[in-house]
Amino acid sequence: MRIRIAVTTAAAAGTLVALGAVPAQAAEYTSALKIKGVQYDAPGSDSNSCSTGNTAHEYLTVKNYSKTATVNLKGYVVKDAAGNTFKFSANHYLQPGDYVKLRGGHGNDSDKNNVAYRNNCNFLWNNDKDTIYVYKPSGARADVHSYTRSGSDPDGNGYITYHG
Repeated sequence: MRIRIAVTTAAAAGTLVALGAVPAQAAEYTSALKIKGVQYDAPGSDSNSCSTGNTAHEYLTVKNYSKTATVNLKGYVVKDAAGNTFKFSANHYLQPGDYVKLRGGHGNDSDKNNVAYRNNCNFLWNNDKDTIYVYKPSGARADVHSYTRSGSDPDGNGYITYHG
């Protein structure tokens, strides 16, 4: 949803328009990097065991929506509503239109395979509801989305698409 504010001339002078509070996910940020989707509920029974668990099947997809600029993920931060945090500490370049899946568990980050691992076997996203925040290295917010299982995932498959 894009929010547009129009400046009018004398024809609207004296007219006051009250704007209500806008939910966090309705704001559009100027960042090229946005949340494409989230697999918030990994298929199968949740197990955060590093050797046999399924945390690698829970992931956040972030995409570079720019048509011309390459985005380096180094310094970007991903958080949830409870304050669980992941910071991209290494260079990871996203060409225009490219994406990366930030997965739980351990593995080798790969530009070729579009994957980065949190190197943590605990689940990040709640299965019932959560809010996902992405921050630029400057600390400015790049994107934010909230979800609930009942309101955001009509097919119940544990995956939600945001910016397509």
